[in-house]
Amino acid sequence: MSGKRLDELAGAGPIGAEAAGPGSSANVHLVGGGALTGADAPLYAPFVAEAAARGRAMGRTRPRIAVISVHPDGPGRAAVLVDVISAAGEFDPHVTAVHGGEEIGLAALADVDGIAVGGGIVEEVRAGLEPLFDELRRQVADGVPYLGVSAGAMIAAEGSLDGGSRIDGIIVSPEDPDEPGSELGIGAGIGLVDIAVEVHVAQRGMLSRIVAAVESGLIDGALGIDERTVLILGEDGLRVEGSGSVWRVLPAEHGVVVATVGA
Repeated sequence: MSGKRLDELAGAGPIGAEAAGPGSSANVHLVGGGALTGADAPLYAPFVAEAAARGRAMGRTRPRIAVISVHPDGPGRAAVLVDVISAAGEFDPHVTAVHGGEEIGLAALADVDGIAVGGGIVEEVRAGLEPLFDELRRQVADGVPYLGVSAGAMIAAEGSLDGGSRIDGIIVSPEDPDEPGSELGIGAGIGLVDIAVEVHVAQRGMLSRIVAAVESGLIDGALGIDERTVLILGEDGLRVEGSGSVWRVLPAEHGVVVATVGA
């Protein structure tokens, strides 16, 4: 799919869970983190249903889903993601798990009906997948749904937020005690959505970070997703599911406009 601004999508109708067939753009599913138990399976069910429909169109009885993890825990975190997606529906996992500093090869995306990217340190997740950004865009445009969890959601944006907590030296969000004084930076993301994505918003006090980033002009706009909440974006609109909110922050004449996108 081409990147969509949230302000453009906000007036559109709801997205269905049915998959697009080969040659038509798929949905992008962004989970705000904190949803890694069997009880969270309903957040993943639309993605699995979409991948399953894509798999049937390709002649498979169960969808083949790429599960990609760039995380300090390596295969352990990938296994957690496989388990929670499995609770939402049957699939054949095609797992690639690396530690930070390692790049993901093209084989990770070979012949799949869905792509799931887990969380971790956002700069490491982005660096590990950067060689595949063109292929990720191509596959989503061809009908393969994308699921990003936490950092995997953040890198779906055209401009991907780093982990910094200051702008021009001013604290704009709770600081990581291991990295005090770190400046918020922006890196190139996949480009499935052309507005920045923030996660763990209410739980970690990150709304102030995207408000400050938009007001300063560092980014043109942002959406923030609470934990245990999924935002599903597609050509026909958006849908919010889960227990939290999706926050929309856009520039205005005298600062910013902040609103929530309802479930």
